[in-house]
Amino acid sequence: MTLAVVQLDQPDMRGRSALQFSPYQTFTREEWARLRADTPMTLVERDLEQLSGLMQELSMKEVEEIYLPLSRLLNLYVAAAQELHAVTSRFLGRNNVKMPFILGVAGSVAVGKSTTARVLRALLARWPDHPRVDLVTTDGFLLPNAELEARGLMNRKGFPESFDTARLLNFLADVKSGRERVEAPVYSHFHYDILPDQTIVIERPDILIVEGLNVLQPARLPKDGKAIPFVSDFFDFSIYIDADPKVIEEWYVARFMKLRTTAFRDPAAYFHKYAHLSPDDARERALEIWRTINLKNLQENILPTRQRASLILRKGPDHSVESVSLRKL
Repeated sequence: MTLAVVQLDQPDMRGRSALQFSPYQTFTREEWARLRADTPMTLVERDLEQLSGLMQELSMKEVEEIYLPLSRLLNLYVAAAQELHAVTSRFLGRNNVKMPFILGVAGSVAVGKSTTARVLRALLARWPDHPRVDLVTTDGFLLPNAELEARGLMNRKGFPESFDTARLLNFLADVKSGRERVEAPVYSHFHYDILPDQTIVIERPDILIVEGLNVLQPARLPKDGKAIPFVSDFFDFSIYIDADPKVIEEWYVARFMKLRTTAFRDPAAYFHKYAHLSPDDARERALEIWRTINLKNLQENILPTRQRASLILRKGPDHSVESVSLRKL
């Protein structure tokens, strides 16, 4: 376990003191695995098959060593948040309306956010104190393609400006306030667009997991002192899935090549035009998309938010988590 060291007397090149500490406590995989304690394994092999992603096959070892300790930690956070809300309600003389615990999951395209979110949903729903766990992705709050085209933003899809942020904030506010039924839009990766006539309904969950690219990005500072809320204002805990950008590039290209021989072959698929490319041309196109859009978004908007997360899962080239950093400040 790596402990943060504070050294404020080391000057930088401009003569100012440099901060030599980290707000995180970092654990090796082995150290983190021991924090599982006696948390029981509640998933079976069949569950892992359903929870695995297109490019990431979950192992029982990964769940036991990484996700079970994390579910134990989150269970403690949920219990503490519920108690704090109950105490505050009593102080204000209000009925103890249930307030959902909201967990954010952030990281790059192709880094494995969706798999992490699905595993946590399955594990957390098996704890007795919070059986209702829902999951939404911020993809549903992207502007429709027609709107992105009209604004000249199709090549910046996934960047902060491509989202209907006001709609996402209103959705989170409704969920957090305990509203009984809240609708969220649905996004189709197959059609690469919002499905206009479809919604998912969130009905007062114990826990809501919100997964997306830019969910940890702060808002701009107000000039007039008025509040400008941002998505992570609604989070009780947040996780950033981290990996070296070159490794994520390899995962992205591998996923693109696999989709080229599967989903892209359907004539109705948005990316059907790539199904008939030669392997070399398909790889070149995947690299172009990664480097001009997804890597740029990672470098400009996503990676800078990593230090805002409550916890960072650092992955190695084989998709397994190598270290865990838990915020202590």
